[in-house]
Amino acid sequence: MTASRRPILELPDELISQIAAGEVVERPASVVRELLDNALDAGATQITLRLLAGGVRLISVEDDGAGIPADEMATALRRHATSKIASLAELEAVGTMGFRGEALAAINSIAEVSLLSRAGGQSSAHLLDGRTGEMKPVARAQGTTVEVKELFFSVPARRKFLKTDATELAHCIEAVRRHALARPDVGFAVWHEGKLIEQWRAHPGDAGRAQRLADVLGEDFLADSVAIDHRAGPVHITGRAGLPDVARSRADQQFAYVNGRFVRDKVIAHAARAAYEDVLHGQRQPVYVLHVTIDPARVDVNVHPTKIEVRFRDSREVHQAVRHAIENALATPRAALAGQAPDTPAWRTPESPPLDEGFKPFRPPAQSYTAQSAIYFEANAGRHAVEELRALWQPSATPAEPAAPVEAGHDWPLGRAIAQLHGVYILAENRVGLVLVDMHAAHERIVYERLKTQLDGAQVASQPLLIPATFAATPLEVATAEGCADVLARLGLEITPFSPKTLAVRAVPTTLAAGDAVALARGVLAELAQHDASSVIERARDELLATMACHGAVRAHRRLTHEEMNALLRQMEATERSDQCNHGRPTWRQLSMKELDGLFLRGR
Repeated sequence: MTASRRPILELPDELISQIAAGEVVERPASVVRELLDNALDAGATQITLRLLAGGVRLISVEDDGAGIPADEMATALRRHATSKIASLAELEAVGTMGFRGEALAAINSIAEVSLLSRAGGQSSAHLLDGRTGEMKPVARAQGTTVEVKELFFSVPARRKFLKTDATELAHCIEAVRRHALARPDVGFAVWHEGKLIEQWRAHPGDAGRAQRLADVLGEDFLADSVAIDHRAGPVHITGRAGLPDVARSRADQQFAYVNGRFVRDKVIAHAARAAYEDVLHGQRQPVYVLHVTIDPARVDVNVHPTKIEVRFRDSREVHQAVRHAIENALATPRAALAGQAPDTPAWRTPESPPLDEGFKPFRPPAQSYTAQSAIYFEANAGRHAVEELRALWQPSATPAEPAAPVEAGHDWPLGRAIAQLHGVYILAENRVGLVLVDMHAAHERIVYERLKTQLDGAQVASQPLLIPATFAATPLEVATAEGCADVLARLGLEITPFSPKTLAVRAVPTTLAAGDAVALARGVLAELAQHDASSVIERARDELLATMACHGAVRAHRRLTHEEMNALLRQMEATERSDQCNHGRPTWRQLSMKELDGLFLRGR
């Protein structure tokens, strides 16, 4: 039985709006996000959100922005009506949060919308009923209030998919949080069922961003994160990166912004994860707030109706900028600051007065022992332990000083070694209290960073394969191999077409010659198609170096002299990323005198 043909007809405007609403409005939080965008575009300095039943019964967004003239209010509720852009040129360099002109029309098609606004210079405000089009004068200060009642009343099937009021409320608050982190100069208040549940006051100026981070994410986030300020060509990265110690099991505190717009971008997420790669333990997720500032013409925000996805003109430059920004911020060892007063906030600005006038910035003291020499594993082939630790640091003939308390004003952040515990931990005394160091983990990181530095300075050597490794390749892999031959050569790889559907690996980096050539080639080509292939090479190389460093580091239960322990502490203070071992475990911990006194109930 053949189905009868149906004629091609134009859809009714209301149905068109309801279809569009399915892309724009998923839940009450989607409405909150769109209305907050409009309020910020209007220049609001204070935004109040009122909710009933998690936003299902009522969503009211009130702002003190520029307002909407009375003769434009009806137009504002029509499809594709906006004041943000007027031409393709403005779309390609859009600097506002909204620009599509779809949100209000879509919301009006699935809910009861009322628009209350007063523009500057008008004698009174006007109230517009979105269903009837009736308008009447009312009293209100300059600004706009949008009320959305009975969400999805005209689409009952969609309403059934909503979660509990508590769940929808949590999503609405999260939407406000994302806007609040980007705009510290704007105050936000959230009311639910007549109760104030969240409020973030406006903090204008450069110092306002740190204060807003503390207000939204907590003081602990500022104390457990490092500042980011990195510029690479047209890309400027600012924000804060959480320390590896505070990584979470879920990726629920990762905030990325592009020109002030919250986004979920694979390029930024991948770059951030790559920067944390050798300092995170297991599958832990980093915590960060990143602000990417770039020329609007170099990023396309018109990718998805929700405007939460973007596409960069040169994703590789953004990827490299984000990765290097986080890596540089995390590289500075916190061990170099271990001796400062425990209550000093990590986010204290340089202009802030010092908490301890006696504290001096770290300067390597003049000592009788020199820096650790490089370890040449070729000479120790087949060995998994260092035969003589003293040879690693090359101590001078001057006898080691006996362990003594740290003198007042001494500028050794990790202090002076006082003992070794069970051949595993080093106990040191600094100005703050007691420092415990995992000597194997610490030395492992020192050796690892030294090996990476040595290898980074050299060109990637290539080793031809006696028998080329062939594999069946996809059209994308073949195109990538042909188009990026120069990049592959710089990485020490030679991948050439063997047939229209087969690639041959003819050379690999010398350090990775023993590995799986096909797996390496596939990984590099996949990475090169989206990001920077060097990350794959570096990842494989770093895994090898990490293994070498683990075997070359001082083993547990090895008795060290005070001279050797102090040498290790000094190198920790000067080595990048020395706060974590190669596997992401912490290398040292600080116990302040206050914490120690608490253990013994002193002062109570």
